[in-house]
Amino acid sequence: MDDVAESPRNRDKAAGSPEGTAPDGSEVHADLHVLPLPMAAPPRGRQSLRFRHGHLQLLGRDISSSMVLLALSEFLVLLVAFEVALRIWLSSGIGAAAGPGEPVQAFTLFAAVNVAAMLSMGLYRRGAGHTLSSTLLRLAGALILGAAVLAGLFYLLPQASVGRGALAVAFALAFLGLLMTRFIGVRLLELDTFRRQVLVLGAGHNAELINRIPHRKGRHGFIVAGFVPGPTEARVVNAGRFIDPELPLAQYVALHHIDDVVVALDDARGGVPFDELIACKMSGVDVLDITHFFEREAGVVKLDTLRPSAMIFSRGFRQSLYRDVTKRTLDVVASLGLLAVAWPFMLLTAAGILVESRGRGSVLYRQVRVGQYGRQFTLLKFRSMVMDAEIDGKPRWAEQNDARITRFGRFIRKTRLDELPQLLNVIRGDMSFVGPRPERPVFVRQLSERLPYYQHRHWVKPGLTGWAQINYPYGASEQDALEKLQYDLYYVKNPSIALDLLTIAQTVEVVLFGRGSR
Repeated sequence: MDDVAESPRNRDKAAGSPEGTAPDGSEVHADLHVLPLPMAAPPRGRQSLRFRHGHLQLLGRDISSSMVLLALSEFLVLLVAFEVALRIWLSSGIGAAAGPGEPVQAFTLFAAVNVAAMLSMGLYRRGAGHTLSSTLLRLAGALILGAAVLAGLFYLLPQASVGRGALAVAFALAFLGLLMTRFIGVRLLELDTFRRQVLVLGAGHNAELINRIPHRKGRHGFIVAGFVPGPTEARVVNAGRFIDPELPLAQYVALHHIDDVVVALDDARGGVPFDELIACKMSGVDVLDITHFFEREAGVVKLDTLRPSAMIFSRGFRQSLYRDVTKRTLDVVASLGLLAVAWPFMLLTAAGILVESRGRGSVLYRQVRVGQYGRQFTLLKFRSMVMDAEIDGKPRWAEQNDARITRFGRFIRKTRLDELPQLLNVIRGDMSFVGPRPERPVFVRQLSERLPYYQHRHWVKPGLTGWAQINYPYGASEQDALEKLQYDLYYVKNPSIALDLLTIAQTVEVVLFGRGSR
């Protein structure tokens, strides 16, 4: 036999690794190299049971699974209440028998409308932390609102309507059932089992921002399990909160049931364990940076942690012809619909201003504001201050208990009646129904010089109501403007018709309970 030159492949054969054979006997290609995993796999074996948390994209927001579970439970309670009420009413012999197809439509409308009414009353608002009295008041208000909406729907859809007596029984049972669900369900969701465990990589200034989030009972759906200090950053977080994993990160998060790993390092250069984070990601753990964490948990773009690259490369800021047309249609329809309902109140408001001022002065107040792309327009409001409130020519923020506001003006500000003429601005196209509140040019110039990214809120039309208005009280200072800007940027970054509808629904709570008025 001819001699064969020794090659690397031949040497491998001679060493006992025949080509095409793996240790388990399966065939493999000789040139295939098996790369080692970047770290050990998460441990297997018996572990304690725990609710696995996640998020769903719904109505323009990341909604936690625990909140979805609560809403579904209450939807089921409403269905059961309607079913029991219908059976009681029909068995009594007072009500007529249900027609074909009638219960299914009525069931769906009853449950869906009342869940939407509860949403509008802030009962699903994250971090609301309502007291028992507040919950009772909001729940009663939601069911009254639901009854009013159902009355209108049953008038338009008579084939789906049921008797008023059956509805009265259904609402009474729903109130008791929902109250019990809130009493039991909310307390269950406050247990650590139903709250996400968050591990923070970092212990500097960025990480301390998470530590400062108020963790009042029921306020947030997460618990900070601890902070892993970075190798080069100055440590600001209390040392008692530090964690030394002593294991590969993926193993640690699996053993301690960590749901989220948040990268909050002040200086990420050389301090981010990429291989370990990838292993966590592959094992199903959410890995996110601190800016995204605040977006998800608080609905804000946190300026303290925001880097320009995040604005440029992150998802969001999307515009489309479809959305523009749909949003404009929503603006016109919502404004005309509200005008049709509100015109008697507008007439009464105008009469009240004339009576208080004894016929002197104007009813409407006109003021130049900054709109989309920095264009200026004239905003309309009912006058709530004395005439010549800025007679010295110096623009001033409205203050708490501002002496310039009249007695009747204080009432229409509290009830938001002074904002109704802005519906004409919306119809005219100067404003949208939902968007950042428009500011005066002088304040825009001042705030643009002092607050980063302030001009970016003008990429969209200003709104009659907005994401900042339903999440933050009335702003009348530079610090308030900074806080509201973070909500405005979230809205600009995440534009959607669903988020507009959510904002409009939750504006009902703002108006009825007077949150943020001044």
